[in-house]
Amino acid sequence: MTPADITGLVLAGGQGSRMLGADKGLVEWQGVPLAQHAMRRLKPQVGAVAINANRNAAVYAAWQVPVWPDADDRFPGPLAGLLAGLTHCATDWLVTVPCDSPLFPTDLVARLMQVVQETNRPIAMAATARPGGSDPQPVFMLVHRCLLDPLVQALAQDERRVRRWAESCGCVMAVFDDVSAFANANTHEDLAALAAGRG
Repeated sequence: MTPADITGLVLAGGQGSRMLGADKGLVEWQGVPLAQHAMRRLKPQVGAVAINANRNAAVYAAWQVPVWPDADDRFPGPLAGLLAGLTHCATDWLVTVPCDSPLFPTDLVARLMQVVQETNRPIAMAATARPGGSDPQPVFMLVHRCLLDPLVQALAQDERRVRRWAESCGCVMAVFDDVSAFANANTHEDLAALAAGRG
């Protein structure tokens, strides 16, 4: 596997309920929309990039990347975004990142690739180190297209929990030491904390 074998997908399809219904991917941080921060950080790590969005498709499309909405218009969560990615991507592998974590590691994909190749598993997830263990970061995943059918079945059974589905598919973890790299902006207060360097 090489980066050219991987499509990167920025997940920006949520309702933004904790940001008063704003399209979180278009909320600006440091003068740039959050989803564009994520896209720019992901692009050097993969062969192609796309955005999963359910609103403002024309705005995202103006960034010259494919925009793939959920097939389900009920905003069923990140697994629906993953389904959109696996359905449309032209590569065997798909990596997902959320739109609201603009500082994720620049070696994210390389580390996920490494654990997949070492374990011969079809799915890997990022995790952050803590004393005595690690904390999964469920939306940062590398997934092989062979898991498309199991994902369709899980969503049909109303599965919403990313970590539970990933574990059912034999997920392995790539553990990162820098917890702050995965800081996300769920609220405007979180955005202010990121701007202040508190992550």
